[in-house]
Amino acid sequence: MNGRNEEHRIALFIDFENLVTNTGISSASFDLQPSLDRLLEKGKVVYRRAYCDWSRFAEAKIRLHEFGVELLDVPPSTRAGKNGADMRLVIDALELCYARESIDTFVIGSGDSDFCPLAYKLRENGRTVIGLAVKESTSPLFVKACDEFIYLRPRQSRSDKGDKEKGRQSVPAEEAGPGKRGRHGRDEKGRGDKEKTPQGGGKAQSKTEVPDIAREVVQSMLARATGPVNPSLIKEAIVRKEPDFDEREHGFSTFARLLAALEQQGLLRRIQQGRQWYVVAADFDVGSGDTKSKKRAPAHAAEEDDELESYPDPDEDEG
Repeated sequence: MNGRNEEHRIALFIDFENLVTNTGISSASFDLQPSLDRLLEKGKVVYRRAYCDWSRFAEAKIRLHEFGVELLDVPPSTRAGKNGADMRLVIDALELCYARESIDTFVIGSGDSDFCPLAYKLRENGRTVIGLAVKESTSPLFVKACDEFIYLRPRQSRSDKGDKEKGRQSVPAEEAGPGKRGRHGRDEKGRGDKEKTPQGGGKAQSKTEVPDIAREVVQSMLARATGPVNPSLIKEAIVRKEPDFDEREHGFSTFARLLAALEQQGLLRRIQQGRQWYVVAADFDVGSGDTKSKKRAPAHAAEEDDELESYPDPDEDEG
């Protein structure tokens, strides 16, 4: 069932009211596209449902229909106007879990800790659980209950800090006047912005800071690896320890850029075998294969559990 990553079959459940109430995202500006793109990188999203009283959020209906989301209308069931959307969502998710074994990944669009029992039950049944919500309105308990967490960003927030490269460009662009794009980073810095460069540079450095969790996982994995390690396995190990990890929050547009920063710090080396890039320890001897690694690996491997050693190492490429 949990075969190759590209074959994952994903079910998406959205508690819509939770995502647009006191979160900075309105029903009219709700944009599912960035999150859906992240999910499509993992596999096929074969089931898409959103629950709420749609008479209150009519502006979002057309946009969600465009994404193929089935809208489940749950009218208010109490005088206070509260509906039973979360209960309907839980029942449908569990029903799908038991009826469709081919669906191995469940995405819960909500930041409510009430969904923790659902996440635990799905994981108990061998499913991967991904949370989807706005960071500021998400319960830390629910984040930890998931295997991975994806944060939605309000449009303002996304333009200010979601896209780190645009964030870096915004300071010189505003100060330079014309030429907002393209050449500002080179031509302008060399001429009139010499005094402003330290300010912009300082901001860029503070934004691109390697997180401790990435440093710890890389050092741990490479210490006991007997050969080159696939970068995707490093990312998976980080996410297992910190489900809401996102390299973009630390100023890196891709995970490869984060690895490049670690390489600059001397914690690893990236090598290419065939068409694939791998990661090795800084003192790894590529010419003699993994002999150096094998000499130092047993001292660590004997003490540690074999959780990370179960990762396949791409030794076949040596031939």
